[in-house]
Amino acid sequence: QRLVVCLEESIYIHNIKDMKLLKTILDIPPNTTGLCALSINHANSYLAYPGSSTSGEIALYDGNTLKTAGTIPAHDGPLAALAFNSTGSKLASASEKGTVIRVFSIPGGQKLYEFRRGMKRYVNISSLVFSMDSQFLCASSNTETVHIFKLEHLTDSRPEEPPTWSGYMGKMFQAATNYLPAQVSGMMSQDRAFATVRLNISGQRNICALSTIQKLPRLLVTTSDGHLYIYNLDPQDGGECVLIKNHSLLGSGKMEENKENDLQPPVPQSYAATVARQSTVPSASTMPGYSEDGGALRGEVIPEHEFATGPVCLDDENEFPPVSI
Repeated sequence: QRLVVCLEESIYIHNIKDMKLLKTILDIPPNTTGLCALSINHANSYLAYPGSSTSGEIALYDGNTLKTAGTIPAHDGPLAALAFNSTGSKLASASEKGTVIRVFSIPGGQKLYEFRRGMKRYVNISSLVFSMDSQFLCASSNTETVHIFKLEHLTDSRPEEPPTWSGYMGKMFQAATNYLPAQVSGMMSQDRAFATVRLNISGQRNICALSTIQKLPRLLVTTSDGHLYIYNLDPQDGGECVLIKNHSLLGSGKMEENKENDLQPPVPQSYAATVARQSTVPSASTMPGYSEDGGALRGEVIPEHEFATGPVCLDDENEFPPVSI
């Protein structure tokens, strides 16, 4: 329902149906990386973006009502990654240090989970994503390790551990947290990764996704060198994920040359200048099923003729007419 364009010092919110500009947020701190997250859920259409350039404050905005929904003091340092779950009820965040990942309830902002990625070194979190059922959260960085966390609250009704040395030390640490400073005890009580993947590369940006393929949970990792890795994820025991397939996305063939490369390209314009022009899109009043605020009228069904009847053809100019500049 919403399309968001995030610039360094402003955010534009459009109605996805007719691309009408609904709201411009100008009073945002400098956002040099264009960091923001938009919920894909229709009922919880929330937008999250950094509320400060010096601390890890998250600004929450309601994309439906076009009103501020509050702020969340998530981290001490500046934010590096934000991600909503599929229902828009949870928001995960990481700071520039990349050592701790936190999950908050939306829109209340209560901290639900806290995961520790590591303590030895600071990393740049490049990808933060929930699974569709919100059971797992995946985080990848510029290191060779991908971490998968399981969103579950452990209870005291766990089965009794066998009398081993590691089990004894674990109970000792748990008992010691009552007497240690809050910062130290909080670090010891943070949940560690449920499953991990060790890539054969390091220092490259990558994007991850948690998906279900052939009714089995899979982890997909795409790296900036053009490779897609598919791993098996054990939803019960976790541990080290097993590589199943490796695809090269670039291919060996040469790219076809553009036949229209002799045409003079149009003069580039800034995004802010394009939205300031008079829109040529039909007004919302001529589009049945939609109101002036850019949303579907309550109780009204969008006509069938507004949906594509067949598969999308990206090269069909009738379906996607060229945009005039």
